[in-house]
Amino acid sequence: MGNFDLLMQGFGIAITPMHLMLMVAGVLMGLVVGVLPGLGAPNGVSLLIPLTFTLDPTSAIILLSSMYWGALFGGSTTSILFNIPGEPSSVATTFDGYPMARSGESTRALTLAFMSAGFGALLGVIVITLLAGWASRFALRFGAPEYFAVYFLAFAAFIGMGSAAPAKTLVSLATGLLLASVGMDSVTGSIRLTFGFEDLLSGISFLVVVIGLFGIGELLSTVQEGLRFRGVASRIDLRDVFRTIAELPRYWATYIRSGLIGIWMGITPGGPTAASFMSYGIARSSSRKGAPFGTGRPEGIVAPETADHSAGSCAMLPMLALGVPSSATAAVMMGGLMIWGLTPGPMLFATQPDFVWGLIASMYVSNLIGVVLVLATVPMFAALLRIPFTIIGPMIVAICFVGAYTVSNATFDLWLVLIFGLVGYLFSRLDYPLAPLVLAMVLGHKAENAFHQSMVLSDGSLGIFFANPLVSGIMAVGIALLVLPKLIALGSRFRRRVPVE
Repeated sequence: MGNFDLLMQGFGIAITPMHLMLMVAGVLMGLVVGVLPGLGAPNGVSLLIPLTFTLDPTSAIILLSSMYWGALFGGSTTSILFNIPGEPSSVATTFDGYPMARSGESTRALTLAFMSAGFGALLGVIVITLLAGWASRFALRFGAPEYFAVYFLAFAAFIGMGSAAPAKTLVSLATGLLLASVGMDSVTGSIRLTFGFEDLLSGISFLVVVIGLFGIGELLSTVQEGLRFRGVASRIDLRDVFRTIAELPRYWATYIRSGLIGIWMGITPGGPTAASFMSYGIARSSSRKGAPFGTGRPEGIVAPETADHSAGSCAMLPMLALGVPSSATAAVMMGGLMIWGLTPGPMLFATQPDFVWGLIASMYVSNLIGVVLVLATVPMFAALLRIPFTIIGPMIVAICFVGAYTVSNATFDLWLVLIFGLVGYLFSRLDYPLAPLVLAMVLGHKAENAFHQSMVLSDGSLGIFFANPLVSGIMAVGIALLVLPKLIALGSRFRRRVPVE
């Protein structure tokens, strides 16, 4: 059966009254998460996972993914109206979105952002539809050595291609791997790194870690920055909406280029934030004459929003097909799948086709719902942001603690939330990336088990990771990602020092 037929079956699963209601609820909750600084998509999704335990896995993942799309849309709203990015990936949107809104064109700026986001998301979902079957069939060739090579490639890609300094990314990855090893070793049965605390025998829940890092940690950073909400007019004029939609075709080159950047950065571990900044920079360097960027240039809104949402959508492909999340939110969703008893990877497509294609079909529908709802609710969420932060802040703290306690009903987890909140705050202030830490926590056990199995198969020889063209090719790409960026940087530095005759 082809992908199109499977997709049609997926629409039959997704377009039911129950699932449509969950999409609307998820998008609305995501808009709140995206609008309120201090929450963010990874934390919002992690807080919602305990509430999905009463749902079947298909309904649960539709709700979580809808919240993710809503959070991305909500971050754009605050970036344009208040110059406050609700999501890290929305920072680039503030550069031209807020100046355009300040000049009296808030409806135009919001429409450009939301339509570009919808186009980017649609492009990403189309790519998932076309490549999902091929990716799953290709991954069926994988054994333990190949899976370890893929995990190595994911870690290497974060170090070599990430926007943070490689040494800081390495520290973040090592911290995540260390946290993943706490508790009982699933291979040898030995107890590790519990330091006498019985509560740590079962390990550290990645949900508790994520809530602390992204919830309490981001809130502490927000408080230190002395956040003040200063907004502009937020009324939506339908005539301006249709007038702006009519001018969208003139930016077709920016749409295509930014969409392709987002697709690449979503499938690889670049992520939406890096995609939006890269797309904005390329749009600025390749722009024609006109108003300078940073003063309300339309391409300055179109480029980051398209790349942001296409990257966010495409991040689901490696998570579903290979079991390798390429963003923090995808890592949290993957953890949810494992809690529900589903193992992401090629066998998921063979054993749970209704789940996979129901999710892919829901991505089409929920993004369309997101565009409509975000245009309709802009005034409401703009009014929400005018509530003093002294009221919103404690509400976010309460939500975080309630969400952490519901994971396993353990008081010890509340202390862990505080500890990891401080860790997240320190990481943020010192510019250490958090996504590699979450990725390492989710993949740590899987990478360790794959390594153990590979060593058993090869009687302890590392040569198994270069035993056939597939595994050696993946390992070679991973090593190249570690080495080449540094060599390129050294080469460019050497060329600058050598005088040109």
